[in-house]
Amino acid sequence: MNQQVRQQLAPTGVLRTAVNMANFLLITGETDSGEPDGVSPDLARAIAAELGIEAKMIPYKGPGEVADAIKDNTWDIGNIAAEPERAKTISFSPAYCEIQATYMVPPDSPLTDITQVDASGNRIAVKARAAYDLWLTEHLKHASLVRVDTVDQSFEIFSADKLEVLAGLRPALLKQQQNMPGARIFDCSFTAVQQSIGCRPKHTHAAAFLDEFIKNAISNGLIASLIEKHGVKGKLSVAPLAQ
Repeated sequence: MNQQVRQQLAPTGVLRTAVNMANFLLITGETDSGEPDGVSPDLARAIAAELGIEAKMIPYKGPGEVADAIKDNTWDIGNIAAEPERAKTISFSPAYCEIQATYMVPPDSPLTDITQVDASGNRIAVKARAAYDLWLTEHLKHASLVRVDTVDQSFEIFSADKLEVLAGLRPALLKQQQNMPGARIFDCSFTAVQQSIGCRPKHTHAAAFLDEFIKNAISNGLIASLIEKHGVKGKLSVAPLAQ
């Protein structure tokens, strides 16, 4: 193992791993010692094992908090979605898995196609600073976004204020649909939220190592095995390798 990689990636001798606790597909439980468990933590442990060190999970309430903490030097790798805004301060690996993001509309909605959503007068409930919020912020031209702090709150305001649309990850929307009989989820997705491993910018040796590790983890079946192990097959998909 290149000493420069270990020094850049784990200068304290432990791989401090920021995990997004709001992502219920990547964090599905906890270990016997009380640490977060799931696809994301297990992948971090595999990276740490490759480095010959231990991994320490550092939980954050959401991806925005993970991204903000890069300036505090409290984590070495961050397991969040790679987005252009975040990439200004974080160096990201290729995506290792992805989750579809789409819309739900109430039972009486006149909207029948995903292309009709971006229109004046349509209000979209969304979890603030989620990867799909960042995508919508950049791409929507006419509809307005109503941001709240949590996924649960996005459904609550969508329902209580009779908003036209709710944006979210498909697995979460499928759960929320149970609380609004007749609500419809579009078959198409407006984006796929791709989960990556981030590290500190300008740490070129660390970034190159993570790039190679993730490519190998996809090709050798590690990512697929973790998705299977944690019971999220069909909800998470292995990200395609870039050509």
